[in-house]
Amino acid sequence: MDIFGRIKEKLSNEFIDIVEWLDYTDDTIAHRFERYQNEIKNGAKLIVREGQTAVFINEGQLADVFSPGTYDLTTQNLPILATLKGWKYGFNSPFKAEVYFVNTHLFTDEKWGTKSPITLSDDRFGLVEIRAFGTYAFKISDAGKFIKDIVGTDSNFTNFEINEHLKSLIATRFTNTVGQANLPIELYAANTTELSDTCREVMSPEFESVGISLEKFYIENVSMPEDLKKEIFEYSRIDKLDLDKLTKFKTAKAIEAAAQNEGGTAGAGMGMGMGFVLAQQMGGMMGGNLQAAPQQAAQPTAGAVPPPMPAQAMYYYASNGVQHGPVNFEQMQALFASRNINRDSLVWKQGMSAWTALKEVEELKSFLGGSMPPPLPAE
Repeated sequence: MDIFGRIKEKLSNEFIDIVEWLDYTDDTIAHRFERYQNEIKNGAKLIVREGQTAVFINEGQLADVFSPGTYDLTTQNLPILATLKGWKYGFNSPFKAEVYFVNTHLFTDEKWGTKSPITLSDDRFGLVEIRAFGTYAFKISDAGKFIKDIVGTDSNFTNFEINEHLKSLIATRFTNTVGQANLPIELYAANTTELSDTCREVMSPEFESVGISLEKFYIENVSMPEDLKKEIFEYSRIDKLDLDKLTKFKTAKAIEAAAQNEGGTAGAGMGMGMGFVLAQQMGGMMGGNLQAAPQQAAQPTAGAVPPPMPAQAMYYYASNGVQHGPVNFEQMQALFASRNINRDSLVWKQGMSAWTALKEVEELKSFLGGSMPPPLPAE
């Protein structure tokens, strides 16, 4: 073989090219295959490993996409690129194209969270603020769309870069989802599984629009201010209790506190008066009337017998358009404290000519936490 033949053979061997990418990182999503002036030789080998997709870009335009396998880069294997290049009858010279390798394996344990509290409106507690955080998992489902819409010209695109975009998207859609769910506030923390599934369904179309598949979405915790949490716990306990028994229990506790008061005669008189009330209330709760005192007990003198206790006022109240009652003063106070009724709730008792707002009933104004001024005089 003459010298020109050996030079030609040597050059032919140098023209043999292998296009591949070995990923030694855990966070790279897309990597651009670097070549001198992006030139690839005719008949070069393209090796796409499992968990990868190769994407060819020609002058900014998406061309051919290759799934895992080994390919000879010819006009037969590059139909779109051949059309863009105008190769009608094949080609023999090197060609320029950008090749991106995209990681299609599952990226797991990605973190998300709400940067600011989410304000929700609850029927019982009014405006409340909650926060949430959790994890999600995703993978690239459409490598071509992902390169075109997200990666652009970035030569080494990592999941840190995409996570900033995805976390903002998740926080926005999570806020919209919980706002539309209109659940009682205490159920958000108790139904994280159902809420997670709903959020994933809502978010998936937006992920797919840029070539990403949202595979998993988890809400790990929904938190709220401590004072609101205590109020919810208290409400849940009251909701499970019999209000009549709760009122009697609180009355007994008040008598116990009065008995420990060292206020002298006044304190003793108050304890005696409350004792009569307790006797009446506790008798019904214990399943029968109080037994009569033994005959041999000392009888009070005629002058020391107190007058009969005044009859306790009984109230009716309206809630959600339905009449309830009757209940006594303490039960009304417990209903107001648990927010079953409010200052504008309609109430009625014997002697009133019509239903009246709670805030207008003189003895119930104490529930409001302050005295109510009289109306302004007419000018």
